[in-house]
Amino acid sequence: MIIVGLTGSIGMGKSTAAGMFRELGVPVNDADEVVHELYRGEAVAPVEAAFPGVAKDGAIDRAELSRRLVAAPDRFAELERIVHPLVRAKEREFIARHKAAGAPFVLLDIPLLFETKAEERVDRVVVVTCDPETQRERVMKRPGMTAEKFAMIRARQVPDSEKRARADYIVDTSDSFDVTRQQILAIVDQLRSA
Repeated sequence: MIIVGLTGSIGMGKSTAAGMFRELGVPVNDADEVVHELYRGEAVAPVEAAFPGVAKDGAIDRAELSRRLVAAPDRFAELERIVHPLVRAKEREFIARHKAAGAPFVLLDIPLLFETKAEERVDRVVVVTCDPETQRERVMKRPGMTAEKFAMIRARQVPDSEKRARADYIVDTSDSFDVTRQQILAIVDQLRSA
């Protein structure tokens, strides 16, 4: 089974691309979705212990946690030491389940693929990209987004140019959904014939 990593900087259209892979029948493990599940389950106690007051009604209040991290960005590493091993365990379960089911390949949607050295765990890398103006426009439309928060997020991400240089496949989402879908269909066809 081929393990494909999907990544892209904030606002590049990675989630849309992952959805298109899913529509084509590709099993997708979304690391962000896994984190959201963990923030309602296994990660609540250890994250609350490290960041007292971020748990509300038995779940992590992501807005409050985000406020804390904007105020103290050096604490990201502490959060990652708690959350990343839990995410990796869920990823291993996902891969094992689909391997047993005979899937020819799976897609791991990992926003920080290069930043966390996850490229070492995949066979191919798909990078989703777009032009910087489109990226900024998309990101600034998000609820609660500020220029400061956008700058902080970008500072933590490997530059888009480097991601593209390290990719096996590139999906440019600057154009229409149809153009993006055609690029993804071509990648799926290549992977199915590999």
